[in-house]
Amino acid sequence: MAKTKSIFVCQNCGVDSPKWIGHCPSCHEWNTYVEEIIEKPDPFSGNSTAKHQSPKLLTEISSVSNNRILTATKEFDRLLGGGVVAGSLILLGGEPGIGKSTMALQVALNLNNATALYISGEESEQQIKFRADRIGYLNNQCYILCETKLENILLQSKKIKPDIVIIDSIQTVYTDRIESSPGSVSQVRECANRLLKFAKETSIPVILIGHITKDGSLAGPKVLEHIVDTVLYFEGDRNHLYRILRANKNRFGSTSEIGIFEMSDKGLREISNPSELLISHFNDSLSGVAISATLDGIRPFLIESQALVSSAVYGTPQRSSTGFDLRRLNMLLAVLEKRAGFKLAAKDVFLNIAGGIKVIDPAIDLGVISAILSSNLDFPIDKKKCFSAEVGLSGEIRPVSRIDQRIHEAEKLGFKKIYISKYNLKRKIKTNHQIKIIPLEKIENLVSNLFH
Repeated sequence: MAKTKSIFVCQNCGVDSPKWIGHCPSCHEWNTYVEEIIEKPDPFSGNSTAKHQSPKLLTEISSVSNNRILTATKEFDRLLGGGVVAGSLILLGGEPGIGKSTMALQVALNLNNATALYISGEESEQQIKFRADRIGYLNNQCYILCETKLENILLQSKKIKPDIVIIDSIQTVYTDRIESSPGSVSQVRECANRLLKFAKETSIPVILIGHITKDGSLAGPKVLEHIVDTVLYFEGDRNHLYRILRANKNRFGSTSEIGIFEMSDKGLREISNPSELLISHFNDSLSGVAISATLDGIRPFLIESQALVSSAVYGTPQRSSTGFDLRRLNMLLAVLEKRAGFKLAAKDVFLNIAGGIKVIDPAIDLGVISAILSSNLDFPIDKKKCFSAEVGLSGEIRPVSRIDQRIHEAEKLGFKKIYISKYNLKRKIKTNHQIKIIPLEKIENLVSNLFH
């Protein structure tokens, strides 16, 4: 007889308890414990002749190159390190409506001479067919299966033997081994472990789509991210067109790469040169606009900062920021007040990063300050000037990393001048640039050079 045990598991972090408690001692969340019935097999029943692996010397193991499956989406392949590795387990997460299912279906429909099995636990076959007709597909060898039971999924996968398996989503899959509801910590952990075993034994890569919680983390136990080989996150605002696909973990490639996509009526379109789309192509010179050369991972691109400075109507000045840290904006305003002598304490300051992109690179500081000063003085900045430097609390212009890549990106897009830190010149910078490099040491040098 199988032994049945009932425990209470925190649905946020996965810590179990023999009895129900209201406050989780691990993640400190309230009312997250749910009763789950775990069925443990009897160790004296069944076949006990399991295969055991014997240890091998490192020199006895043959070196086999990882075969990668290429898709028609070059940004997706580049993010994974050159394609989907055989036998890998990939987790794709993001907010609802951000484009997870669309991206997974595009990968399945656009494989190069490969067979795909797309398993959906959330949509019907007609819904998937409608989306596939809207997206368009190059590969006719794509099987669709609407199933949530793990045993049936593994049975059909072994029967069809596809080149890649996509499951949408891991929170809807359940197994009969555990008597808890789908999406619980125990179900997600058990299903992920069995899918990992299937991928390693058959060398068939599996892509899992994962939901996220209110705080932005992947739903289910944290061990889910440790099980998989690659964790990809979709970032972006659903109200904007652009999406950023970022690798938070990658055992077969770099985690510094990002992929930028544009959401359209025909699915996600990859953007090979995001700088041209993130910069407004206006003819008139407008105040409060500055271009910064930023870096996300190892990919440089230019981004537009828009600022609006006006007198506070109700006596209490407002500070609003979109795509930029509000606390850092307040710090930069304090630097302008203290070090440069600009009286901004009684004025409203609004800042927006164009395109709905969130920027955390400190090299955008100089561009943000330039946009604020331009709006405050109502003095437009030349469209052929860009900025790339960090601003310190004492008003000094601090150097940033990989300045050569930033300068090359600005030069490629036709900019004539770039303002950088004076201390970047102490490092070796290529001198054959066509763009004029203007070094700065203090905020005062920026004001005198830019607005006089």
